[in-house]
Amino acid sequence: MKKLILSASIFALLASCSSSKNASNIDLNVDYAEKYAASITEKDLAKHLFIYASDEFEGRETGEPGQKKSAAYLKKFYVDQGISSPLGGDDYFQEIPASFLNQGRSSDLKDSENVVAFIKGSERPDEVIIVSAHLDHIGITGGKINNGADDDGSGTVAVLEIAEAFQKAVKDGKRPKRSVLFLHVTAEEKGLLGSSFYVQNPIFPIANTVADLNIDMVGRIDDRHTNNRNYVYLIGADKLSTELHELSEAMNAKYTKIDLDYKYNDESDPNRFYYRSDHYNFAKYNVPIIFYFNGTHADYHKDTDTPDKINYDLLQNRARLIFHTAWEIANRENRLIVDKP
Repeated sequence: MKKLILSASIFALLASCSSSKNASNIDLNVDYAEKYAASITEKDLAKHLFIYASDEFEGRETGEPGQKKSAAYLKKFYVDQGISSPLGGDDYFQEIPASFLNQGRSSDLKDSENVVAFIKGSERPDEVIIVSAHLDHIGITGGKINNGADDDGSGTVAVLEIAEAFQKAVKDGKRPKRSVLFLHVTAEEKGLLGSSFYVQNPIFPIANTVADLNIDMVGRIDDRHTNNRNYVYLIGADKLSTELHELSEAMNAKYTKIDLDYKYNDESDPNRFYYRSDHYNFAKYNVPIIFYFNGTHADYHKDTDTPDKINYDLLQNRARLIFHTAWEIANRENRLIVDKP
């Protein structure tokens, strides 16, 4: 009888040690953020972008067949990755009626859709981080297809790779504490309309939205940085949350070591880029944001914005920075504080 009791005690002790080991994610020496960020590669980014910014997508004009093809491509990616839709089932499209897109305008836009995918958080699932980019471009002008490789094919494929990195973590049992919504908005080129529709019809309450990391043109170099290509413009990080700015700086210093250029973050800058991409619709609701941007270049809004001109090494490193920032926001103990509403 004593032998049985002793055996049972040893078994319980071993089981307890095993449980404790699992609870601590097994290997405390592994930097899981770095591990999953490494899955974001030049090769995969290029593979996606040479398809997404190809002539087949006809410049992704809002509501037109090419834009519908782009939405279908994004949906297929998420289905293939096993990343679910927050809308349930097989529905990855937040439908936007033409009546919304054309209200107060002389345009004749057709029905369109935002594409949404979702990873549920393990501990604070009601708190949501959004990683966004716009899926549309300006279509065909003068008989020429505007492929929009940088604008915003680069941001779109960055979101895909960031989503895949998070999903690899989920498959390894490292689900983020907070939820992450991957949001591809339509009609940005028509006046930030897809993101405007989202904030007016949010899938998750705006009050529960922790941050929006918005990616719009991150694959090229502008004229100011021909001698310093390892840079990215950050806009808005400090507008609403001091913590977000400091977190962003810390993630870059630890992992990616990019020259963070705040030129366009200046309120007096005449370009007013802070107001010109989809993050602004979230900022209006006091959601902390960061806008990642490489600046304009000679191919901006021209048919010459093609995937062969993308600097994929820079796109990789910039996407990894955004992943690290999202990962840290998702897994930190406390929600970001809005101290500058």
